[in-house]
Amino acid sequence: YAAPGKLEALNARFRDHTNALFKKHGMEIVGFWIPADKDKGAENTLVYLLAHKSRDAAKVSWDAFRKDPEWDKARTASEANGKLVDKAESVYLSATDYSPMK
Repeated sequence: YAAPGKLEALNARFRDHTNALFKKHGMEIVGFWIPADKDKGAENTLVYLLAHKSRDAAKVSWDAFRKDPEWDKARTASEANGKLVDKAESVYLSATDYSPMK
């Protein structure tokens, strides 16, 4: 959830920095979405989906990402005019047996 008025800056950070760091640390980017309706969070919500070989692989990737000096530099620079994120939530998903994407 982006801080008030910061969704475009958050999108820019993903576009210009975070995506490359995700790839660097073995995270497969599936996609990014913003709700279409204002009452569902169109002004402050960014949803993204990453794929990992396993939950353990995800932990290794996230730990490396968080410790990466490039991430610290990008985060610090992008927040020069205030924080971009009010709240982040992570949900691990398991595909059903009938899901075309597994």
